[in-house]
Amino acid sequence: MAETSYEFHNVDGGVPVKMWTRGVPVEDEARAQLTRAARMPFIFKHVAAMPDVHVGIGATVGSVIPTRGAVIPAAVGVDIGCGMMAARTSLMAHDLPDNLEGIRSAIEQAVPHGRSVGRGKRDHGSWGNPPAAIVEAWASLAVRFARICDKHPRLKNTNNLTHLGTLGTGNHFIELCLDQESRVWVMLHSGSRGVGNAIGSFFIELAKQDMRKWHINLPDADLAYFPEGTDHFDDYVEAVGWAQDFAALNRRMMMAQVIAALRSQIAKPFEAELEAVNCHHNYVTRENHFGENVLVTRKGAVRAAKGVLGIIPGSMGAKSFIVRGLGNAESFDSCSHGAGRVMSRTAAKRLVSLADHVADTAGVECRKDVGVIDETPRAYKPIEAVMAAQADLVEIVHTLKQVVCVKG
Repeated sequence: MAETSYEFHNVDGGVPVKMWTRGVPVEDEARAQLTRAARMPFIFKHVAAMPDVHVGIGATVGSVIPTRGAVIPAAVGVDIGCGMMAARTSLMAHDLPDNLEGIRSAIEQAVPHGRSVGRGKRDHGSWGNPPAAIVEAWASLAVRFARICDKHPRLKNTNNLTHLGTLGTGNHFIELCLDQESRVWVMLHSGSRGVGNAIGSFFIELAKQDMRKWHINLPDADLAYFPEGTDHFDDYVEAVGWAQDFAALNRRMMMAQVIAALRSQIAKPFEAELEAVNCHHNYVTRENHFGENVLVTRKGAVRAAKGVLGIIPGSMGAKSFIVRGLGNAESFDSCSHGAGRVMSRTAAKRLVSLADHVADTAGVECRKDVGVIDETPRAYKPIEAVMAAQADLVEIVHTLKQVVCVKG
């Protein structure tokens, strides 16, 4: 099976790259980016590329980079802890109203989303006055955050508490979905918001400064790293771990707000989290692979250890999947984090018409304006092809199709 499930690429002066990309398109620049990462001297065994792989900043989105003795902040990126949460309710499709506009509106009112900027104005994607539940949840993070800010004071003046329980922009979303048995699920996608972005940006720049200070020449400046045993390595691992915890809590708080919004629109009593999954897909963690303890950076990849549940969403008009990991050692127990872009945001705006977008999101209560064309289904790889390419990484447990989609 291993001989035929992935493409194997030898890299001169580096470790191999193993790509689960059969039947899906991969840009030449993404291949070149994977090759540059594979040449870093501290990569363990090989680099794994998932079927949704595409060009990113520093590291390729859809890549799994195992390292010994060093960490690359840009490989984690600035949306630290970005990931998915899904929860099955006891509701069935027939319990939903015929017109879903009210549900979409209630969710939009319950969860701050999007972004607005302007001098002296509050960003409407943040809390002006965070509710009591958010303040209480923040307390579980506050002491560790203060410790990080003592070392790096510039991180204090960020959107931290005011962004907890908020959605953001771009490819972040909240959806109401139906599974293969017409059961209703809530699914959402977000990360560590403003504070995670500040932490990621700060340490990426710090790593670049260190490289210049030590006169280390890199194939790509965004592959700047912290060697283990240095203060900056320890500070980054502490800060990135905190941001990942913020992201997971952010999703839990949003889920509670969405469930409350649903209850305001549906009179029938229902249970909310009969099956729940909350997983990162932009993060770094310590794991044991091939008998060794290593750091694993998943940038746009989900942990798929044997029996572990994960979420692989499609685009705003496509199916999504709750999956169970098969524990494939060659992928470092990983799978894709979604469909993966096939067009840049700029290209999507240029090539996809509003009529195309409306047609591709037929049957979904969602935004159908030019402001979301960069997220339109045609901007993404076909999710069915992506799933077929990783049949030896995960098995499908539930197939979901959205009926409501809220975008930032």
